[in-house]
Amino acid sequence: MLPPTIPTSFVPHLASAAPNRPGSGSVGIFSFLSYFILAIVFVLAIGVFFYGRILSSSQMTKDAQLAQAEAEINPSTVESFVRLRDRLSTGKSMLANHTAFSGFFSALGMLMPSTVRFTSMHLSIDEKGVVRFDGSGVAKSFNALATASTAFARNGRIKDAIFSDIVVSNTDNSVSFALSAALDQKLVTFSP
Repeated sequence: MLPPTIPTSFVPHLASAAPNRPGSGSVGIFSFLSYFILAIVFVLAIGVFFYGRILSSSQMTKDAQLAQAEAEINPSTVESFVRLRDRLSTGKSMLANHTAFSGFFSALGMLMPSTVRFTSMHLSIDEKGVVRFDGSGVAKSFNALATASTAFARNGRIKDAIFSDIVVSNTDNSVSFALSAALDQKLVTFSP
């Protein structure tokens, strides 16, 4: 005889009656999201493919237009434009390095008192490009010469002004002098 704890028959449970396991519904949502993302990626891939075809055809038409425009270029016109560009750049560089003393003379006229005049002037440019001014002149009085010296010191564009060979006349108290100075490059450079 069989032990009394083992049943002699049993009825299997139905599958629908089995309890739901936790998390089994999330697999369905994850699958749905995966398929949705796959569909979006597929649509985007098709869009990129067709956009590449559109760009390729657009590039071919632009290349054809460029080839036609290049064929219409007249070589003599291009040569004349190149000559014009070269002449303009040469003229620009020449004007940038051109020395024009009109700015110096204007500044000198504004700085010097009316009672001081020059009897001789010499302007020179050394090999380093420094512009030097040497001159001699006569002032009505020593005070007029001191006023000119002060004006040069305040201006700053006429540098290192040195008055020398000062001689006071016994008859009319006029003062003869010699002046040596360096000029600022901006004062003698051409500007339109």
